[in-house]
Amino acid sequence: MHLHFRGRKCIIEGHRCMSMAQIRLAYGKNLLELQYDDSYFDVLGDEKIEKPLSDIEVNQKFDNPIQSPPPEDLVNPDGKVLIVVPDATRRSASDQVVNLLVRRLIAAGVEPHKMGIIFATGIHRSVTEEEKKNLLTPFIAQRIKTFNHSAYDLMKIAGFQSKRFADFGLTKTGIRIELNRLLLDFDHVFLIGSITFHYFAGFTGGRKLICPGLASAETILQTHKLSFDCAEKDRRRGVGAGILRGNLVHETFVEIAEKVKPSFSINTIVNRTGAALEIFCGHWLISHEEACDYYLKRYVVNIEERRDFVIVSCGGFPLDLNMIQAHKALEAASYACNDGGTIVLLAECDDGLGKSDFLKWFEAANSDELADNLCENYEVNGQTAWSLLKKTERFKVKIMTELEDEICRKMRMEKIKSLDGIIPPKTKGYIMPYGAKFLVKI
Repeated sequence: MHLHFRGRKCIIEGHRCMSMAQIRLAYGKNLLELQYDDSYFDVLGDEKIEKPLSDIEVNQKFDNPIQSPPPEDLVNPDGKVLIVVPDATRRSASDQVVNLLVRRLIAAGVEPHKMGIIFATGIHRSVTEEEKKNLLTPFIAQRIKTFNHSAYDLMKIAGFQSKRFADFGLTKTGIRIELNRLLLDFDHVFLIGSITFHYFAGFTGGRKLICPGLASAETILQTHKLSFDCAEKDRRRGVGAGILRGNLVHETFVEIAEKVKPSFSINTIVNRTGAALEIFCGHWLISHEEACDYYLKRYVVNIEERRDFVIVSCGGFPLDLNMIQAHKALEAASYACNDGGTIVLLAECDDGLGKSDFLKWFEAANSDELADNLCENYEVNGQTAWSLLKKTERFKVKIMTELEDEICRKMRMEKIKSLDGIIPPKTKGYIMPYGAKFLVKI
């Protein structure tokens, strides 16, 4: 666990005994120690120690799927199976789950050369060879052919017919659905993803493996644009963390995934190390909805008041791999902090900002100007930049990070070198060790 209480000590201050506690917070692949007064600070979202699912227990889930036959009963020996998995920015227990799934399919007569695994990168960078081994195990990475999705097609950019994407028609809102053509080369599509909160799609996993995971850059752009209301210069009403019903972004993702008709979906809930604590598998949509319901009941933290000081860790690697990913923890902390208060964000960002041109958005004088720029020339990460700038206007944001000082200043954040003395005396606040894994409600 990231969270370790190692006893308390009492320090006499006047006539009051300060009850000092210690906690370890994840920063990249390391842990940072913080001492705090637990009569002023509360910890939000303590991850319980739970035993991960064994291989036997995972196979039992496969034996009893939700409104679906077991995976091996869906295929025939002549069928071709494409397994869709997240990239390196997500932990989904894919190493365990894919290994067991592939073995079952082979036992059912599906030959390894008729299987493929594609990384649903969306507009993220490609998965490296080392990351493939970590995500799949070296055995699977060597035995099953893997593909890196790319959201860009030079032929299409040059004005020619796309060779990378297939046209699946239009959504109800008129968005052109362009998805990786590999989806047409296989008889069955299996989805594997993890469930956590997403700040405008409601939850991760499920339908997001198809869009944005395997969509073209243009389809990703247009679907993400649904999250923003240009007239209000704000996030569209009805979209947000933990919300599916009435969420236009989620509903559009579902509509697009329906075009593919995935054969099976495996939705994992993982601990901080990426091991599976629970699995909901079966019908691609129903199993995802049940997983989201389960997650919502277990990972909401109710508070009675917002406070002036919040310290938040993203939860370590890979959740703080880059700034675009780390923003999700800042979003989570914003629900617990008073306007004008201070948020301290721990985000190593070993992979930088996450997009080379991300900083250009911060040339805007304020979030309203950035919103105008965004609506004139929408880009997916521009919406993230707007959301980040909006928070640095509402709160004083201090960040412990490997990003350069000037980059932090440009994003209107103050870079700090350590947590020593970071908490002002007699200030009430919260500590959030797991960032966006929990949803704070008041």
